[in-house]
Amino acid sequence: MAKDVKERPFTTVSGVPIDRLYTADSITDFDYEHDLADPGDAPYTRGIYSTMYRSRPWTMRQFSGFGTAEDTNARFKYLLKNGQTGLSVAFHLPTLMGLDSDHPMSEGEVGKCGVAIDSLADMETLFDGIPLDKISTSMTTNAPAMMIWAMYLVVAEKEGVTWDKLRGTIQNDILKEYIAQKTFIYPPRPSMKLIVDTFEFGTKHVPQWNTISISGYHIREAGSTALQELAFTLYDGIEYVEWAIRAGLDVDDFAPRLSFFFNAHNDLFEEVAKYRAARKIWYKVMTERFHCKNPKSAILRFHTQTAGCSLTAQQPYNNIVRVAIQALAAVLGGTQSLHTNSLDETLALPTEQSSRIALRTQQIIANESGVTNTVDPLGGSYFVERLTLDMEKGCWEYFERLDAMGGMVSAIEKSFPQREIQDAAYDYQKAIERKEKIIVGVNDYVMEEESAIDILLIDESVTQRQFDKLNHVRTTRDNDRVNSVREELRKAAKRADGNLMPFVLDCVRAYTTLGEMCDDLRSVYGTYEEPAF
Repeated sequence: MAKDVKERPFTTVSGVPIDRLYTADSITDFDYEHDLADPGDAPYTRGIYSTMYRSRPWTMRQFSGFGTAEDTNARFKYLLKNGQTGLSVAFHLPTLMGLDSDHPMSEGEVGKCGVAIDSLADMETLFDGIPLDKISTSMTTNAPAMMIWAMYLVVAEKEGVTWDKLRGTIQNDILKEYIAQKTFIYPPRPSMKLIVDTFEFGTKHVPQWNTISISGYHIREAGSTALQELAFTLYDGIEYVEWAIRAGLDVDDFAPRLSFFFNAHNDLFEEVAKYRAARKIWYKVMTERFHCKNPKSAILRFHTQTAGCSLTAQQPYNNIVRVAIQALAAVLGGTQSLHTNSLDETLALPTEQSSRIALRTQQIIANESGVTNTVDPLGGSYFVERLTLDMEKGCWEYFERLDAMGGMVSAIEKSFPQREIQDAAYDYQKAIERKEKIIVGVNDYVMEEESAIDILLIDESVTQRQFDKLNHVRTTRDNDRVNSVREELRKAAKRADGNLMPFVLDCVRAYTTLGEMCDDLRSVYGTYEEPAF
């Protein structure tokens, strides 16, 4: 008598059980007009434009930044020459933490994980020779986003480009910092005031700019499931809208410029369902919870980056395949812009060659795969529609729990999302150890490693070059003016009302450093330490 064979569990990357077969009986709760509709029509499940990539492809951005502003400026020009259609700036850790490069806490980090930006002088160099009125720029910065954005605006001002012509995005999403990435400076509540100030200023003065990119990417990188990424990201969006409305902003004035940023992990179908559910849920949130009148306020636009956490140091050329699958999921899911990770990113910052391969991956999908010929090619799949419906249902359930806690700021203070992600990451790691999830080259198909690949080395000469530039700025600027504008910034921060952007702009124009401006706000708002949980 044959022994029973224990079937391995079939689940998504996130651990969701998958049936052997999906049929029409799997989606009896599905209604075309309510749940799907045509592309370009509410609730936008199938895409926010009726023609999607038949009209034009997504914006191809390669996240770039290393060394000094001169180094990164050269990389920008290299990528633009090779067909990149938008810029995306990676800043080094001291900049993300609001520290100047010569701060003691910056030691060993200058230019290592991104470009060093200490003052307006660095920003001028970073965008030297790049027409700001013709290129869209995304800047991944959060706690000091207001200061970095002000530097970009002043560079445009000095080049004679009016702010109404500028297009781009500041990430500016502090809630996900407390949840996942941890590069916060100030406590949550004053940080939310800074974000609302950028909403208000952008609406009035920089109308084509996305003043926030509400990010699930780092939530997923911290170990969340696809559902947790979706739910926490969209609820962060709800929290920002709530705070802006309480501050007196009209939802239809700022909501059309909200944007989102999602991860693209390995499970192609789960990722596609996540993006489709996101559009549908956000439409309902904006129309039913916030009663927006402008149709653009209810449209979810998003950028995607392939999953850095999925890449392996073992057999690194396998990462090219992983990135291609992830990029395909983002395109099938209807992304508006995309960054594809490079094969060497688990080892170092990307080389020119690996960055070019990552960019070519997007270009091959756009021009050779055929997936851009029709809108939402997976729409109507019994499997994909079931995944989408279940993703939506799970998201609403998380919303109920977060509402009951009093919103996301309160939930963060209770460490709820942090614990949820920690538990999910632990479960995934255990599945890998049990070989329920196979990672090629890590827990199966292991081989003796080939010779090391070439990597980009950022040596300590970068630190001295940056110190010299910073010292030159401090000794050649009008320091009486700097002291005056810094005092005005501190006074403005102490007041409960009023927008801080004009005061930050004055500081930037005087070549006040990033660390100095952030220190001024630290003196008023204090700093944040995450409670143990």
